[in-house]
Amino acid sequence: MFSDFIVTANAVSVIGSTREKVRILADFLRSLDDSSLRQVAVFFSGSPFPRFDERVTGVGWATIAESAADAVGKTRDELSEIYPKYADLGDAVGELYSGISRPDLSVAAIADYFDQLASGSSPSQRSAILTSLFRQLDAEGARYVVKILQSETRIGLQEGLVESAVARAFDRNLEAVRRANMFTGDIGMTALLAKRDALESVGMTLFHPIAFMLAQAEEDPEAIFTTLGAGAIADDKYDGIRAQIHTDGVEVRIYSRTLDQITLRFPEVEAAAKALGVPAILDGEIVAFRDRILPFAVLQKRLGRRKVAASLLQDAPVVFFAFDLLFVRGEALLDQPLRARLSALHELLSERGAGVLLLSRQSEVQSAEQIDELFDAARARANEGLVIKQPASAYTPGRRGKTWLKYKKALATLDCVVTAAQYGNGKRRAVLSDLTFGVMRDGEIVNIGKAYSGLTDAEIAELTEVFKAATLERYGPVHRVEPAVVLEIAFDRIQESKRHKAGYALRFPRIVRIRDDKTVAQISTIEEVRRIYEWQLRREGQTAEALPDKEKKP
Repeated sequence: MFSDFIVTANAVSVIGSTREKVRILADFLRSLDDSSLRQVAVFFSGSPFPRFDERVTGVGWATIAESAADAVGKTRDELSEIYPKYADLGDAVGELYSGISRPDLSVAAIADYFDQLASGSSPSQRSAILTSLFRQLDAEGARYVVKILQSETRIGLQEGLVESAVARAFDRNLEAVRRANMFTGDIGMTALLAKRDALESVGMTLFHPIAFMLAQAEEDPEAIFTTLGAGAIADDKYDGIRAQIHTDGVEVRIYSRTLDQITLRFPEVEAAAKALGVPAILDGEIVAFRDRILPFAVLQKRLGRRKVAASLLQDAPVVFFAFDLLFVRGEALLDQPLRARLSALHELLSERGAGVLLLSRQSEVQSAEQIDELFDAARARANEGLVIKQPASAYTPGRRGKTWLKYKKALATLDCVVTAAQYGNGKRRAVLSDLTFGVMRDGEIVNIGKAYSGLTDAEIAELTEVFKAATLERYGPVHRVEPAVVLEIAFDRIQESKRHKAGYALRFPRIVRIRDDKTVAQISTIEEVRRIYEWQLRREGQTAEALPDKEKKP
């Protein structure tokens, strides 16, 4: 029953020891029948659906809040009054439902409602489904349903710890559990396989995306060279979207970094991959490209589309820069060294590659000084920087390590004023850590970005009290504040954007420091932003006039 899940979740949440969390969860998993085991493992990983499942519930903060309040005859305003106490919608709903007692639901019943939400054809239908579910839940049930819907259980469990609990519950090798989960993309199915001692039956298969290998950030070229040594391979770090191409020689599917299928948005990449004619899985980056790399804003026009019109194909052309090969002709290459994988990739694309499937630009590194030279050259090609890789490295899905290091440097900094503050996630859920900021344009502050990294915990705690006192309006977790706190913001690129009133957006912004020495009257202006943007274009051999009409400066 769902109440059993809740009892275990609550027990896990109050334990600080990771070992003890794993023990409690393992004991619970061991007690379940097959159907409950599969679903409970998914819920404990903090999601309504397995990782490979492309469905979404389609309900956000506002819909959840409205439905939860309506189900107990309350208003969303009443719930909003409670929210700041927890900075967690699930906990706030739990208090709103305080004293309500209702019959227990099964885990299967909860899962069925999540399935109905994913199948809902309209916002009103999904709202009705969710309200119906909330009308059957008590305080703790409603609390955890909200947490699962928002993928924020906040009980100190991540999928890696659920893997550990599965291994302990059924006395299996942890690495075997992790590998099976990587291939299945379904921690629930992995738990069943572990229970049946069938983990080795799972292998890498097409059209089943796996987590991408990640690079660890490093800002010192000397440290990079010391760690990776001479002969390390430097890849350009492209300003696009990471993508994984799966093809069996006939069908093609393209997956994003979040493992969502995005094939229909990139039909030219699909056609080029189909032309390979052999089963393969490629890792790389989709980039806006017309003779040279175009700004990310051009690519962005493709990202929200289910289908792409012919005019958009013309206005926002793309290519796929391949930098790794994970599978070819029925053989998984993950455990082979990078150099061997690259050799197979070069062979595959040189024989069958088309103009849309390109090899990533790669160079061997012989010194720390060369890393800086390669970085400047990558920037001149309108790329973000470099990813430098150990030639002997295996492909480790979903993990960061010191075999892949990304080297980026800030383009410039701007002094911006905070206009809104939002409660964060995880350990920062009780503080206003996600900050929206703006610059000055004709005497008006216009937003240009949002950042959440760079400040210490002590600084964030202090600023939280400042922002609470300066709040003008509140929208759920967001406080619109009196513009007074000035921050120095570093960033890697500027792009034109319709999302921000400034007409520009900062790529990868991070907070350098609080500027107590500056007033709002002294913040950066839109003219400064435009000068940096135009200098960036000149350095990359572009001009604003060379961009598609919709991308020209406002």
